[in-house]
Amino acid sequence: MKTIGLIGGMSWESTQTYYRLINQKVRDELGGLHSAKLVLYSVDFAEIEALQHQGDWQATAEILESAGRSIESAGAEFLVLCTNTMHKVASQIERAVSIPLLHIADATANVLKKDGVTCVGLLGTRFTMEQTFYLGRLQDHGIRVVVPDEPQRERIHSVIYNELCRGVVKSGSKTMYLDVVTSLAERGAHGVILGCTEIGLLIQRSDTEVKLYDTTEIHAEQAVQFALGRI
Repeated sequence: MKTIGLIGGMSWESTQTYYRLINQKVRDELGGLHSAKLVLYSVDFAEIEALQHQGDWQATAEILESAGRSIESAGAEFLVLCTNTMHKVASQIERAVSIPLLHIADATANVLKKDGVTCVGLLGTRFTMEQTFYLGRLQDHGIRVVVPDEPQRERIHSVIYNELCRGVVKSGSKTMYLDVVTSLAERGAHGVILGCTEIGLLIQRSDTEVKLYDTTEIHAEQAVQFALGRI
């Protein structure tokens, strides 16, 4: 089994979900008392969040490059960046280390293609919904992406940073998110990507008839299969 390197803390609320899912999947695959071999580097999200909203992505890259090098030095054999938004600087992290990074958008696109999904809705931070680093990656896989309208994007972004990253789950926010999911399906989306690792804390597949793709679950599954040498 390869040693997994997790760059987490963005936020720690969702990083703990990665840790749980990865260990559960290893146990299910191997049985007995098996658990994942992993190294976790958890950043201070307050520093990252401030730089994100200042638009200083280079500074965020430098923090995560350092985290990646530390994880590699600790024995990790590949990297999992436990956040969608910070894949904006994935290429810089990859250049800073000699071990592979499993890209969350590629993992998600592979599942979508397996399911025959050619048009998908996307929920996430404004950075993820509006910038090309994520949308473009999905489009490179031949998948058309539908995003919420401007007022919806603002509300979705606010809930992520002001509620979910703080461990706050509100019923009103859940209702709003589900309304957006329905609207994306009405616009032609065959499913909706939960493209922020915190969104799975708020809405689940059982809440809607629209097919939801939880990137945290997808990414964790890929990490386990890679660690076990199956992909």
